Amino acid sequence: MHLSEAQLAEFDSEGWLFLPECFSAEEIEVLRAEAEVIYASGREEVWRESTGAPRTAFAAHTYNEAFGLLGRHPRLVEPVSQLFGEPVYMHQFKINAKAPFDGEVWQWHQDYGTWARDDGMPEPRAMNIAVFLDEVMAVNGPLMFIPKSHRQGVLAAGHDTATTSYPLWTLDKATIAELVEEGGIVAPTGKPGSVLMFHGNLVHASPPNITPYPRKIVYLTLCAVSNHIRKPTRPEWIAHRDFAPIEACAEDALERYARSRPKVAA
Repeated sequence: MHLSEAQLAEFDSEGWLFLPECFSAEEIEVLRAEAEVIYASGREEVWRESTGAPRTAFAAHTYNEAFGLLGRHPRLVEPVSQLFGEPVYMHQFKINAKAPFDGEVWQWHQDYGTWARDDGMPEPRAMNIAVFLDEVMAVNGPLMFIPKSHRQGVLAAGHDTATTSYPLWTLDKATIAELVEEGGIVAPTGKPGSVLMFHGNLVHASPPNITPYPRKIVYLTLCAVSNHIRKPTRPEWIAHRDFAPIEACAEDALERYARSRPKVAA
């Protein structure tokens, strides 16, 4: 999948791009079911909220076949390679959950700020490309972006290790207020199978989920191979050390996998 000139211009201007319903119901069904199996496991890669509800599951592409195919899917890998003008590798892979009633906040932050400070990534030539596993609604903890904030470069941040179970380099209220005054806030919503891609410096957050509706999103953090991390401080299953270019799977690989497997009990 390649982006049009209009899409490239929109991404450059706003810092994000929404691609509705890129994956079929059949493809999403198997991913959603297997995500629930992973969340129910005792693996160290699964981080939890203070309530015990799942918060995020790292590196599922390394031990789960369905997510391994998603991590090499051309609908995700090709647009990012196109933007960077070179092959990409997987810097990070995670399945973020906003569990019904228990999904906690993700504070205002820039992803590249963490990748630079904690992983030694030289430049913001990496980005998240995200797949909705559930419907993302205005009420169940959607991602919130501050458009055009990626143009501000890397902003000063503090290391918040107390608000939630996941430590994050966060921005202060005054900075957010200033950015919002200029760019406003958007919260993209959409059906399962929709895709979001956003610049590594785009400021974003998500509110708690206090509804009965789950909100699971898979994030592939794809980095230009020449921009690989230099001084990682986090475990390998959070910040990967395999800098080999991703070799895309067949366009219909995930669909064929879904059809070959019995339904996974969630």
